[in-house]
Amino acid sequence: MINKVAIQGIKGSFHHLVTQNYFVNPVEIEPLLTFNEVVDSLIKEKVDTAVMALENSIAGSIIPNYALIDANNLHITGEYYLDIQHNLMALSGQDIFEIKEVYSHPMALLQCQSFFDKYPHIKLVEDCDTAEVAQRIHKKQLKGVAAIASSSAAEIYKLNILAESIQTIKHNETRFVIVERNENPSSTINKASLKFMLNHKRGSLAAMLNVMSDCKLNLTKIQSLPKIDTPWKYAFFVDVTFDDYEDYEKATAVMKIMAEEFKVLGTYKNAKQ
Repeated sequence: MINKVAIQGIKGSFHHLVTQNYFVNPVEIEPLLTFNEVVDSLIKEKVDTAVMALENSIAGSIIPNYALIDANNLHITGEYYLDIQHNLMALSGQDIFEIKEVYSHPMALLQCQSFFDKYPHIKLVEDCDTAEVAQRIHKKQLKGVAAIASSSAAEIYKLNILAESIQTIKHNETRFVIVERNENPSSTINKASLKFMLNHKRGSLAAMLNVMSDCKLNLTKIQSLPKIDTPWKYAFFVDVTFDDYEDYEKATAVMKIMAEEFKVLGTYKNAKQ
């Protein structure tokens, strides 16, 4: 049973919202400022599971998190897609032209860049967490400073929303994964996250993709990541969905033979059905 969950961020963060929405039973959260700390708490068994953002529909993949999951032999056991609505917030009694600096997570700043092009007087500053900035503004009563965070953060930390939904593309989703130390088999499994490396040989990647197609796997994601200790060599991270688990087993049996290195990062239920 899941009792304690590590998240990057504090109450009011998007990871906190995912935790509230994903888990059926109430859970205790372990708020941490970095994904390294999140993974460390999971490895040291301080928590039962962790929630980690993996990709965004505007900004793309969060590549360091792929590497963290892989390097620490963790397992993806679930996923959740959250509609991300970024709001500009500050202490009450101010308008946007009184704001001199906006602090937020780099991904949030990237997703809202077009909005701030209209306000060149505002300095954008990268910070560790969206909700933590909101909390800091409230705690220290900082004037002239704003945060980009969820409406939940504005409510929790008693801030006034100056502008709603400021992200460049209004339909803005982030895919979060549920990560555990061990596999969590389920009868509803119909999606897998895989990692493989191939020899430098013409057509090797095409051959691997053909195996997936021949075995009726639907490729929903492919991401390359450099192998740090071997320049110009890459690992591929892929997500596949399937209707029949036997098709998946057949494909992975062949892929293991073809690949120089092959790993199953997780099997779970597809949240985008």
